[in-house]
Amino acid sequence: MADEALFLLLHNEMVAGLYRAAEQGEGENGRCTTKLESMGFRVGQGLIERFTKDTARFKDELDIMKFICKDFWTTVFKKQIDNLRTNHQGIYVLQDNKFRLLTQMSAGKQYLEHAPKYLAFTCGLIRGGLSNLGIKSIVTAEVSSMPACKYFSGYLVISSF
Repeated sequence: MADEALFLLLHNEMVAGLYRAAEQGEGENGRCTTKLESMGFRVGQGLIERFTKDTARFKDELDIMKFICKDFWTTVFKKQIDNLRTNHQGIYVLQDNKFRLLTQMSAGKQYLEHAPKYLAFTCGLIRGGLSNLGIKSIVTAEVSSMPACKYFSGYLVISSF
C-alpha cells in the first residue's frame, strides 16, 4: 500500500511540476504532454522487459493485449482492466472504470478538462510496453466521466473528446 501511495504522489508531482514550469515560461504547455508520454514510454519498456523475462512468447496481438490488461495492469495499478474490446483489425479499447490516477480528483465534471494531463504518462506506459513486445502503436485516452477512462491502442486511432 505504501508503494502505491508513493507512485500516486510521484505521478501527481511529475504532472504538476512540468505544467508549473511551462506556466513560468520554461516550456510550452503542449510539450508537457509529450514529455509525460515519453517518460511513460521509457518506463513501460523497462517494466515489460522485467515482467516478461520468464514468460513464453505470445501467440498473437490478442494474447499480448490480454497480458497488458491482466498482468501488467495488475502489477502497476493493483487491479485488472475492467473491459477489453477489439474490432479484430488492430484497434483495442481498454476500459478502467476506476482509474487510480484519477480517483484523487473530484468525481464531478469540474476537473474533466484537467484529466488528459494525468493520462499522458499512462498512454506512454502502454505504448512503451507494446513497443517492447513488437507492436508499434498509437495510444490515446478518453475520459467522459471521472474516474473512468478508456485507452485506445491501434495502428491508427481517431477519437473525439
